[in-house]
Amino acid sequence: MIATWIAATALLFAAISGATAQSRGPIVRDAEIEKLLLDYATPLLKAAGVRANRTEVVLLNSPAFNAFVSGRKIFINTGTIVQAETPNEVIGVLAHEIGHLAGGHQDRLRQQIDRAQAIQIATMVLGAGAAIAAGASGNRAGVGAGSGLMMGGAEAAKRGLLSYQRGEETNADRAAVTYLEKTGQSPKGLLTTFKLMDRSISLISDRIDPYRISHPLPRDRISALESIARKSPYFDKKDSPALQTRHDMARAKIIAYTDGPSAAESFAAKTKSSKAALYARTIAQFLYRSPRSALPMIDKMIASDPSNPYLYEMKGEIQLKAGNARGAAEAFTQASRLDKTGSSLLQTGLGHALVLQGDQQSLQRAVGELEVALSLDPENAEGYRFLAMAYGRLGDTGSADLATAEQHFYTGRYKEAKVFAARAKRRFPQNSPQWLRADDIQRFEIPRSRR
Repeated sequence: MIATWIAATALLFAAISGATAQSRGPIVRDAEIEKLLLDYATPLLKAAGVRANRTEVVLLNSPAFNAFVSGRKIFINTGTIVQAETPNEVIGVLAHEIGHLAGGHQDRLRQQIDRAQAIQIATMVLGAGAAIAAGASGNRAGVGAGSGLMMGGAEAAKRGLLSYQRGEETNADRAAVTYLEKTGQSPKGLLTTFKLMDRSISLISDRIDPYRISHPLPRDRISALESIARKSPYFDKKDSPALQTRHDMARAKIIAYTDGPSAAESFAAKTKSSKAALYARTIAQFLYRSPRSALPMIDKMIASDPSNPYLYEMKGEIQLKAGNARGAAEAFTQASRLDKTGSSLLQTGLGHALVLQGDQQSLQRAVGELEVALSLDPENAEGYRFLAMAYGRLGDTGSADLATAEQHFYTGRYKEAKVFAARAKRRFPQNSPQWLRADDIQRFEIPRSRR
């Protein structure tokens, strides 16, 4: 029954463990969308008293409408952005997840899990003892009662845990409304997501046991929140046109990259944003048709919005696919100059283009750009891949091996990382910074699940 509901609704707002979060990948990296999500989340984090510099919003490549927290990370699916008609709907989702972070729900959930396991173990021991004693005395009824005690204890522990989780979801919903009001934003988007969910499960809702699920039913969440939400002085406040355009452009990009040219054209035909429509068509043109014919399209967008770094980034990507490394480097250079956030992804794109240019000066510049990018974002696996290429072409085999080890390490290919780390160690003086880093990778204990 629970699995059916999960499949039908994608189980919005699941707060789960880090191990599970890692299995949900793959992670999507995109400077433009990451900046948009950061702009959505930052005021909410401040309102909740959560340090923004210790919290990360991570984008996952999944069409489902879903978000969850793990550690200090908020994971949000690409499908959430695509299906949300307005920024406010995504902002509502983030407000709810920040409610989990601010409330310390994960730590308490782990405590509840430990408690539930303790109850289950205790009742199993008691039940087993009763069954053994009854069996020794030939009391068949007692044996059955002991078995029933074991089963009942497990069920009671599970129901208690689920009840606790439903309570925390309700608390996070209420906290979300508070943060939205503090930041002068409408809680309407939060209600909209619940109403969409409620419609999606309307055919099976009568078969769902509300005591066997980890989240309140959408209709119950709507009932609990609607009166509170409507009291907000910002309930009818609309998103700004500029923010709506940015949101629609993010949707256009995701659809073009993940769903193909037909879906991109369908979105372009339906969206109210002419800018987002052209963006969808431009990306589809360069990905699936002719990169060179996409260049005048992106140039037209740049002419109308010359201070947008992400349009230059897109031009760089188009130039790379068109085989023009020098043109790509120029575009990425301009993107990096215009970027106010210091995105490592834009510098990584520049580094890639410089590597492809291939001359000695460009390769040395690529190393500098990529080293800076990786100092800002040490888990950027693509950055290490391009850095390894640059060092390899410069003849620095040890640094190339170390960069390749880092790339494998941050993509979870630990065995391959250890092989390249061992090779790198032979190229550097013992106890040098490079040798020590390679040694750390070589000594890393591979999780059992990845062996």
